[in-house]
Amino acid sequence: MTTQAKLSLLLIVLFVGIYLLPLGVRPLMEPDETRYGEIPREMIASGNWISPHLNGLRYFEKPLLGYWLTAASIMAFGENEFAIRLPQALSVGLSAILILLLVRRISPRDDSWAGLIGVLVFLSSLEVVVVGTFGVLDSMLAAALTLTMVCFFLASQAKRGSSGQRWLLVAAGIGCGLAFLIKGFLALVIPALTMGGYLVWQRRWRDLLGLAWLPLIIATLTVLPWGLAIHRQEPDFWNFFFWHEHVRRFLGGENAQHPESFWYFFITAPAMFLPWTFMIPAAGIGLRSNTQNDEARKLIRFCLAWFALPFLFFSLSSGKLLTYVLPCFPPFAILIGLGLRSLMRSERIRSFQRGAQTTFFFFGLASIAFLLIQFVGINGIEAPYARIRQWLPALIGLAAFTLLPLLASQAQDLNKKVILFGLSPVILLFLAPFLIPDQTNERKSPGDLLLGHKNEIHADTIILSDESVLRAACWYLKRSDILLVHDAGESTYGLGYPEAKGRLLPLTDVKDKIIINRGKIILIAKARTYRQWVPFLPNPSAIYDNGRNGFIIATY
Repeated sequence: MTTQAKLSLLLIVLFVGIYLLPLGVRPLMEPDETRYGEIPREMIASGNWISPHLNGLRYFEKPLLGYWLTAASIMAFGENEFAIRLPQALSVGLSAILILLLVRRISPRDDSWAGLIGVLVFLSSLEVVVVGTFGVLDSMLAAALTLTMVCFFLASQAKRGSSGQRWLLVAAGIGCGLAFLIKGFLALVIPALTMGGYLVWQRRWRDLLGLAWLPLIIATLTVLPWGLAIHRQEPDFWNFFFWHEHVRRFLGGENAQHPESFWYFFITAPAMFLPWTFMIPAAGIGLRSNTQNDEARKLIRFCLAWFALPFLFFSLSSGKLLTYVLPCFPPFAILIGLGLRSLMRSERIRSFQRGAQTTFFFFGLASIAFLLIQFVGINGIEAPYARIRQWLPALIGLAAFTLLPLLASQAQDLNKKVILFGLSPVILLFLAPFLIPDQTNERKSPGDLLLGHKNEIHADTIILSDESVLRAACWYLKRSDILLVHDAGESTYGLGYPEAKGRLLPLTDVKDKIIINRGKIILIAKARTYRQWVPFLPNPSAIYDNGRNGFIIATY
């Protein structure tokens, strides 16, 4: 096998080992994974595939496609952690294939290195792995947007007016429509910023409209059937979805969801792009070299627009979550791949050496810090692990993250250097799902507690819940009629409908509810919240918990 063929096989093994095999290992985390599992579960149970519901209440924060894909996975593999996370992992695989296909189109026929390095960068980047093995919608959105961008760029390079260009623009429109059906109007903003910025940079003024109208029509037609169906079934959907989920989230100032400063992503980006953060200078030198052909230079410009303009847009928005910038990772991976391949051709490896050595130094310090926290303690930080079978694998993963960059800096073969560096986080990333600290499971995963007492909860049992554990209670107990206590949280909109009257109980009314229904009522809540509520509640007949900082079940 050639070295390129070996790397291709290694990438497949890496994807299976990191993205597929560990999917069912760790429990579901509140609030996101249980939410994005429960809504598809309720779709399957109710047969309503148009309007999303959570706990039987309208939940209009996202469109339908992400829920449909998860529901299909649940029907194929059962109601479990693996099924909920599988669509995200497969979406990462799709994005990786699209990266490879795009870069190979502008590379010499016998040279796949740039594309393979780009895939390696993408699959081993910290945020891509974390989000791609977590039950949220962002990896699916990123894959649909990657399809849109790849097809549009190829269309922009095709002969104007040719059938090939038209089909590529149709495919770009389908990708854009699918992205909209996953997460809404961002699917229009991100391609518009990227494509418009690139065409302006290329001074292709005529193409600003000439290449845009067909994808826009196709995207609209892709969304239209469900868009009309949800409007007929729920006339207020588009009003809530547009103003609450977009205008308020991105322009709401201090009232926006998850407000952060403009610099939030700039500060957090170095960690999100690890370990490749340290290779940005080397890749930059490679991108500026004279080894790039004309098509590669156009792709570099396109990827710079694809990365920088959405990143800046998300930075300007009022609400921010780390997952928002996931669509920026495919262009980042392509740029690093092209830059390092160019560096390999020119044999100007000094900058690569510095990046590898910096990575060695950084993760060497991280390993020392881990040991100090685990065995000595720093400023009262609690040791993350209580057992050797937890902290020893974590240390091994950190050691590999430290030593492989050092080996990469010492290797003589340039291809081997890049491969060794790219593999440096793999052991830690593979082990990570097995090494969730007990404190994290206690605070974020009530599944074991709920399943341990599921047999004590019958069909006529009245379940009360605080907002923090609602989604998990619905998922694990297979119920969509749980009564909320005190705080509506993200159920506020759904509770505003007349048929939801009585589903939210003020704390002052809970005692009377319990007294009237003695013997067939339970309360599920955060342990900390329950301690605050104790003065308002009667004494329970029994109480169970998974730790002081976790969750409780109180029976009455």
